[in-house]
Amino acid sequence: MAHDVNLLNSLGVRLVLIHGVRPQVEARLNENGTAIRYVEGLRVTDDAALACVKEAAGTVRVEIEALLSLGLANTPMAGAGIRVASGNFVTARPLGVRDGVDLLHTGEVRKIDAAAIRRRLDQHDIVLLSPIGYSPTGEIFNLSLEDVATQAAVELAADKLIFLMDTDGVPDKARTIHHALTVNEARQVLDKPRKLPEDVSYYLPCAITACTGGVKRAHLISRHRDGALLSELFTREGVGTLITPAPLETLRAATIDDVGGILGLIEPLEREGILVRRSRERLEMEIERFLVLESDGVIAGCAALYPFPEEQAAELACLAISGEFRGRGFGNLLLAEAEKRGKKAGFKRLFVLTTRTEQWFEERGFVDSSPDQLPHGKQALYNYKRRSKVLEKSI
Repeated sequence: MAHDVNLLNSLGVRLVLIHGVRPQVEARLNENGTAIRYVEGLRVTDDAALACVKEAAGTVRVEIEALLSLGLANTPMAGAGIRVASGNFVTARPLGVRDGVDLLHTGEVRKIDAAAIRRRLDQHDIVLLSPIGYSPTGEIFNLSLEDVATQAAVELAADKLIFLMDTDGVPDKARTIHHALTVNEARQVLDKPRKLPEDVSYYLPCAITACTGGVKRAHLISRHRDGALLSELFTREGVGTLITPAPLETLRAATIDDVGGILGLIEPLEREGILVRRSRERLEMEIERFLVLESDGVIAGCAALYPFPEEQAAELACLAISGEFRGRGFGNLLLAEAEKRGKKAGFKRLFVLTTRTEQWFEERGFVDSSPDQLPHGKQALYNYKRRSKVLEKSI
């Protein structure tokens, strides 16, 4: 993980790291025989506990700095000279009394000195924050990692907030990891009456808070998976759960700027004989007939709707989903949108010609038809050598 962080820094990624000390503090408290008290899930930080917090934070910070200082001989990272900056960037205040119990030195973030952090980032330093904050009167407060990370991300207007967890991401009911969730979907996960992994219950609310506070994306990934950080950032599918303020997918009418993306999507299917070949010139002329589904700025699918107004019918053609996006229901989204647009235009039926995907359409309400049931204009163009199956659906 340290090597991955150094690599990101060398690529010009501006990094702020926030570490926790929860297990180290509890281990020290147990070693000292100090009683640990909790109120509403918050540990009461008395003088003895605060001493353990300071000791643990100092030790963990030094160990992280040492790891980030480690160079790899005979690699481009040798002698990289990574600098780590720490300091009193976090101003805190006491949480006060909860349920009649004074939480003492347990606090919450009051302010992040974003300007000072940015100055260090401008010098290509990695900024390292501990879960400790200071008051203007010189008091020290024990903070939660989640609070520091969330507030720092919001006040820095970070592009990403990444939580490293013991689990792979946010699981669904079948224990499969969600690839991506909007803020609203993430709230629904939290509202469902089922037990989530403990770290997910910590971090998912923070991801929601960050995204509603202006952070573009939050990621929940496993700290145990080798290369998870780089895979999450530099592969389209990622390895954990991505939280975004709005859906990654956008369904819209195609424009002339989409021609290249559509060609890249359909050409492999044309070579396999699944789709009829379309030249760039034809696609440019017919682009107003096309819908595209974008996922994270990439064209993931397309479909075309050709009207035959005299017969109150429309052909659904060139329905295609990129291989890496299959299995996510994108085909259903395009079909539903085509039906909606066809119905709005006054058409009574939708028909398709297919050689390989007959069953898929039948599962979605299409029934067998024949070439002589096609609109007259389409009958004249029907390729009897290709012998495509004709299916139709009332809309």
